[in-house]
Formats: sequence, C-alpha cells, structure tokens
Amino acid sequence: MINFLILFRNIWNIKELRKKIGITLSLLLIYRFGSYIPIPGINPLGISDFMEKFNSGSKGLMQILSSFTGGAFNRASILALGIMPYISSSIIIQLMCIIIPNLQRLQRDGESGRKQINLITRWLTVGICLFQAPIYLISLTQQFIPFSSNFVNKTYLIDIDTFYGKSLFWIIGIIILTSGTLFTMWLGDKITDKGIGNGISLIIMSGVIARFPDAIIKEIFSKLEIRNGGLIILFFEFLLWLLVILFSIIIIQAIRKIPVQYVSYYKSLELGSSKLIHKKHQYIPLKMVSAGVMPIIFSQAIMLFPLTFFDYIKNIKIKNFLHLFQDIYGLWYNLTISILVIIFTFFYTAITIPVNQIADDLKRNGGHIPKIRPGKETVKYIDNILSKITLPGSFLLAMIAILPSIVFRIGITQSFSLFYGGTSLLIVVGVILDISQQVNIYLLNYHYDGLMMIKNRTNNSKYIRL
Repeated sequence: MINFLILFRNIWNIKELRKKIGITLSLLLIYRFGSYIPIPGINPLGISDFMEKFNSGSKGLMQILSSFTGGAFNRASILALGIMPYISSSIIIQLMCIIIPNLQRLQRDGESGRKQINLITRWLTVGICLFQAPIYLISLTQQFIPFSSNFVNKTYLIDIDTFYGKSLFWIIGIIILTSGTLFTMWLGDKITDKGIGNGISLIIMSGVIARFPDAIIKEIFSKLEIRNGGLIILFFEFLLWLLVILFSIIIIQAIRKIPVQYVSYYKSLELGSSKLIHKKHQYIPLKMVSAGVMPIIFSQAIMLFPLTFFDYIKNIKIKNFLHLFQDIYGLWYNLTISILVIIFTFFYTAITIPVNQIADDLKRNGGHIPKIRPGKETVKYIDNILSKITLPGSFLLAMIAILPSIVFRIGITQSFSLFYGGTSLLIVVGVILDISQQVNIYLLNYHYDGLMMIKNRTNNSKYIRL
C-alpha cells in the first residue's frame, strides 16, 4: 500500500504525465456519456423491455458485441456500432496489404505511406458503417424492439408504420450511427496524440470494464443465495479469476530471445589498422503470442457473420445446422472457435512478423545469429523458432478463448464468465500492461532528469567555491 501511494505521488509530481492522464480520462468520460444517448426517434424509457430481453442470453454473440461497446449496442445508442467497424476495416486493409502490390509499396514508404493507408482505412470504415447500420436498424425495428402503440411504453417517437416516418427514421439512424463511429475514431486519435496509451484500445477497454461492476454484483448476489458454502464458493471463484489473469499476463509477456552479434570496425590509434569488435548482449525478441487478441476477434467475426442473417434464412436444414453454432456456451461453437483461433494465430503471426525483412536488416547492419549464416539460413532459422513457439501459444490462446464457456458450465453467472477469458480479459490485461510500461518510461525519464539536475547543481556549486 505504501509503494502504491509513493507511485501515485510520483505520477502526480510529473506535470506532463498528470495532464495526459487527465485528458485521457476526460475523453473516455465523453465516450461513456455518448453511449447513453439514444438514436433520435427512440424513447429511452421505452427500451427497457428490449434490454431485459437482450440480457436474457438468447443472443450470445450479441453479448460480445455489447461488451465491446459498453452496453451502447443494446441501448440503441448513437454509439451502438462503437469502434468495431474501424477494427474490421483495419483487419481488411492488413490482409489487402499482402495481396495488393500498391498497398505493399505504401507500407514501405514510411510515414507518408502510413498516412495514406490510414486514410484508406477510414474511408473503408465509412463503407462498413453504411452496411452495418441498416442491418442494426432492421434488427432493432423487426426483432428486438418492435413498435408499441401504448403511450406509456411507446418505443418510437416517430411513427415508423408510415412511409414518411420510416424513411425519416432510417435516414437519421444511418447518418447518426455512422457519425457515432467516426466520432469514436476521433476520440481514439485524440487520446493517442494527447493522452496516454493507445486510444482505440482504451475505448474498447472502457466498454468492457463498464460492464464489470454489474457482473460482479450479480455474481455476489447469486452466490449469497446459496445457504451452504456460498461465500466459500465465491472466494474460490475470485481466486480462480486471479490465476487466470496471472496466466494471461504470462502468455502475453512470454518471449523467446534469439541472440545476435553485430560486427563493427574501428581504427587503432597506435597501429593505424582496422580491428573487429563483436558487440554482445543483443537479441531479437519473439513473442509466444505475437498475434495478441486478433485471432479471437477474427474467429468471432467469422462465427458472427452467418448468424447475422440467421432469422432471414428460410431453409430449415441450414437453420438447424447454424443453430448448433449459435450458443457461445455450446460444444460445437467452442470446438469451432478453438480450431479457428489456432489457424488464425499462425496466419496472423505470418503476416505481421516479416521474417525476410528481419534477416535483411541484420545482414545490412552487420549482424548475424551465432553459428547461422546470413541470408536464407537466417530466415529459415527464425521461421523455425517462430513456428515452434507459436504452436503452444496458439493452443493456450484457444484455451483462453473457450474458458468463459467452461466456467459458465461450472456455475458462474453468464455476465461474469465473460471476464474469465476471451477478448474481454486479453484486451483489459494487454491495455493495462501497455499503460504501465508508458507510465514507467515517464517515471524513469523524470528520475533521470532529476538526477541530472542535482548533479549539475552540485558541479556548479563546486565551481563557484573554487
């Protein structure tokens, strides 16, 4: 506790860091406020029945989308689509950079190329929003919260049964939902530029954490209803949860160090000849899970796509087949997710870690791996090690992905089980680790600058006395 107070005092003493944290919290508060503003034309008092129906668990994958938006998805908010269209467009652009030569060229152009790729990603985000917004409004008006003529429980403030009212509601809804996603992107960029941490990741984390207090309260009350041993079971549940968090941290931070030696020349002053120096203590860090949370997001997106049109499919055999994969706590869904996570872990690692470029950079800078020849042998060696460490990493990542369904089967409530693994836990753990590293860098620089100032003052005082 004393160390925490000392850390908090050190953070507060750094004006720049204090300002960045304040800006970050303020922008996140604006995002959370916007998630409670309903789409124009919808009565906020009339969607309570929809929220109860939504939270009943009939749409498991929709619960995941709601957790990413902090509940804005099931509140019919102006930020209902959240940041997910931008994530989808980023994934598509990353895949297209492998296929399209022009995008590959932009990736190698440095800062100017990165700006152009970001611009293309944003335009693609607008296109995805214009596709997803009508689907969301169709589900909203036809399945979740149909029109109610009762004035007390009236859902829509616009009469959507008429052509004029329906057209007005759809036009306003599509524009507002698209603008909400663009506004969320703008908040994320501002957090990245003027705040601390990655803005997009922090927005996703804020949406996940927003549902955490309600999940904890439901879990505590459900266990207190058990007369014999409810508190003991609750204690073991939280102990298991802490072990899962520790396990996730170990997986995220686990690396394999490949030693590297760099050769440099220097000219001797006495002999006038060149000599070689081998600089040691250099290595290439390869993460066991280089893909992070992306394989789970890929897998859930693939599982979500066919189920989006589940209610519009008329073929009974296809509907019965898709129904097996609709329950996120069922056997077939979790088996499929596990296989997809393993496949996408290898795929995403292969496209994000340029093994050939690493080998070329080593050769260009005079570096080499001991006992390995530069060039093709270096590429083969790094690729071999990367495959060996990615294999257990993919299985561990698949285990984390299906862990919520396992703990749900042993008696943990549905809302709290989502925090035992999957994207929710990995995003929160990864973002917190990233923020802690940035804070430590600020503290280290502040400590170094403070020591330099003390040293300069000491030297100046000695000079004056002399």
